[in-house]
Amino acid sequence: MLSTFLEALISQPFMQHALIGGLLASIACGVAGSYVVVRRIGYIAGGIAHAVLGGMGLAYFLGRSPVGGAICAALVAALIIGLVSIRWKKQEDTTISALWAVGMALGVLLIARSPGYNVDLMSYLFGNILMISREHLWLIFWLDMGIVLLVILFFKQLLAVSFDEEFAELRQVSVNIFSLLLLCLVALTVVILIQVVGLILVIALLALPAAIAGHYVQSLSRMMLIATLLGGLFITGGLAVSYQYDLPSGATTVLLTGLAYLVSSVGISVWRRWQLGRSGRK
Repeated sequence: MLSTFLEALISQPFMQHALIGGLLASIACGVAGSYVVVRRIGYIAGGIAHAVLGGMGLAYFLGRSPVGGAICAALVAALIIGLVSIRWKKQEDTTISALWAVGMALGVLLIARSPGYNVDLMSYLFGNILMISREHLWLIFWLDMGIVLLVILFFKQLLAVSFDEEFAELRQVSVNIFSLLLLCLVALTVVILIQVVGLILVIALLALPAAIAGHYVQSLSRMMLIATLLGGLFITGGLAVSYQYDLPSGATTVLLTGLAYLVSSVGISVWRRWQLGRSGRK
């Protein structure tokens, strides 16, 4: 299997684009995904991801770039959820659910009514990493650079907001502003991952590599690094398996990631019980 994949990688430009795109996506996946896991905002990330389809549908309907529509919709959804969370905390779940459902429905309707409708909706719902173009690679690269730059510039503030908002306020950190910034980082990451695994599966790749990393390290920066490496490994593995057996690449990648998370969770649980039993005998 490996030799077949390597031969295709050497000879086929679309495979090279897919691998490079996957590795670039793993950077955003590891960085933003760590914040998603630490702050436990997976449901918010899911709401943003599904709202994106509405923006893409509107862009198609108006004859504009779907990626531009995705970025705008993701950022708008992130800001709406963030502002509702700040002002009307009890309405947060309802708002996320509404954006989730309305965004999906609006996107499907607008795409269906777009002039010259020939859009493969399944590629947006479940991803198709093999369709990544050189232009998409540059877009992912610049989005990655923006995310990494913002995290480097505001790492301490985002760290404080992620772990303890009350402590952050005592340290004179603008909690509301940095909470919104954090959601915007997640929104941009969602746009990057849509091409890799699609809207439906994006939350798995966003959260699971970071969750696995969290089993073994406590430092946020180390979690980001390990999650990035794991994301790259899972995407590459998913690409290889899907190419060999003619399977959907997005679903294969997420399945491998889910299996790795299951093995890691069971392994760390067994290890901790063994450690407790050992300390008890002493």
